[in-house]
Amino acid sequence: MTTDTATPPEEWVKDDNGNRCSVAYWGSLEEAQHALDSLKNCSRCSDCSRCSRCSDCSGCSRCSDCYRCSRCSDCSGCSRCSDCSGCYRCSRCSDCSGCSRCSDCSGCSRCSDCSGCYRCSDCSDCSGCYRCSDCSGCYRCSDCSGCYRCSRCSDCSDCSGCSDCSDCSDCSDCSGCSSKNGLAPGIRGAPPVPLVANIDAAIYAAASQPNALEMGSWHSCGTTHCRAGWAVHLAGDAGYALEKFHNTELAALLIHAASGSPISPVRFYEANDVALADMKERAEAVHS
Repeated sequence: MTTDTATPPEEWVKDDNGNRCSVAYWGSLEEAQHALDSLKNCSRCSDCSRCSRCSDCSGCSRCSDCYRCSRCSDCSGCSRCSDCSGCYRCSRCSDCSGCSRCSDCSGCSRCSDCSGCYRCSDCSDCSGCYRCSDCSGCYRCSDCSGCYRCSRCSDCSDCSGCSDCSDCSDCSDCSGCSSKNGLAPGIRGAPPVPLVANIDAAIYAAASQPNALEMGSWHSCGTTHCRAGWAVHLAGDAGYALEKFHNTELAALLIHAASGSPISPVRFYEANDVALADMKERAEAVHS
């Protein structure tokens, strides 16, 4: 146990990985130490407990492979989520903020202030949605409530109780719609998600070439990409179309999932050597 030199010795307990727990938060020195000891392979986390392989998180419990999240529980593979509370069993979400009581959501990005959503997947830039469930691929929807099994809707607002709708856009104040399809003739919704055969081996084979990996940029040039950029690039024109519709991170997550090898978005923000080592491990696991 080490102590913070800038504060009274009893205020924080720390470990060698930069994790720390506050005595004031946990109520006693013993409880703070117990919480700290429960972390497995975490780094730079504060007041978390029973988490594993997380970094830069605060106030979380029973999470794994998360990055820079706060006050979440039982989540995995999320990154840069903040001020979420009571979220449970979410996975591969990123850049969400202020969400509460969401559960079993996956692959959502940049959603904010949603609450009570359940089993939504691959939604992005949605805000203020309440108790939506089983929606997928929605984009920039706001203040919808009780929607069920809608897909690829965009820019809808204040809809309630809609179900099984798809490809709607710019809807407002709809209620109880069912099985509507918003595509006009000749208008396309989200592009289909392409597959990359043996995606882990394919990405490692490409990224391990000299000067082929640059984790600081999605696409540096035609032969140099980051990990997510390689997933998009190897999917060809369909991958780039998906990236244009969503963003590089979400497109790569969707391609990985469709190709049978889901990945945490945390892996898209690692240093070159760390990312390449993980790519090698995943590629070799396919052949083991």
